[in-house]
Amino acid sequence: MNTTFQHYGLFVLLLAGFMAVCIRTGKLSVSAAMAAGLTGLLVFFGAGYPGIALLGTFFVLGTLATSHKKNIKAAITADGAHPEKRKAGQVFANGGAAALMALLMLADPVRRELYGLMLAGSLASATADTLSSELGTVYGRRFFNILTFRKEARGLDGVVSLEGTLLGAAGAGVIAGVYALAAGFDRRIAYIVIAGVLGNLMDSVLGAALERKHYIGNDAVNFSNTLFAALVAGVCGWWW
Repeated sequence: MNTTFQHYGLFVLLLAGFMAVCIRTGKLSVSAAMAAGLTGLLVFFGAGYPGIALLGTFFVLGTLATSHKKNIKAAITADGAHPEKRKAGQVFANGGAAALMALLMLADPVRRELYGLMLAGSLASATADTLSSELGTVYGRRFFNILTFRKEARGLDGVVSLEGTLLGAAGAGVIAGVYALAAGFDRRIAYIVIAGVLGNLMDSVLGAALERKHYIGNDAVNFSNTLFAALVAGVCGWWW
């Protein structure tokens, strides 16, 4: 029992250090760091270190993508800025579905493996969405509305590029690879990539259909696409 408490205590200390570094470097606001800490705790208690590895991979890839050539991305915004500091709502929007799956892993251990797959699917979507948006804006050549297929300016809600979509798929593949290191290399890798790609496309559809018209905000779009991806991964894992 003492060993278990020491184990959890060490993780909490590491998590607190991570939060402090993120605040210090301006990657997260104080409230966002608290939200990240809560998300990390839930994922750790539900999915253990494999879940933390997935969450950490998303954070690292997302942070690198957001920081990459930010001057180019800032030039296309109305105020000429491209903020890197995340808020609490953004943290929960991207990691909330993963935290929910972790809670289900605790509440229903019989289906723990399925919920773990769904957790990975949600983070594959979050990663794909972030990379396709942040890197697609830089490297995309032709941008079009996902609903009408008409050419539109980059950076608008619901606008995608081939390059961005492929980069997003690659991000989902990285998440699938990290999952496989702990769970094994089998067809679940494909399920996670499929979930990530479809979740990313759902994000664009919601952006074009609802966010652009101000029916919902970006946080709602992000949470919806990650939850949708979790369900896609769950259906794949349960059906096949």
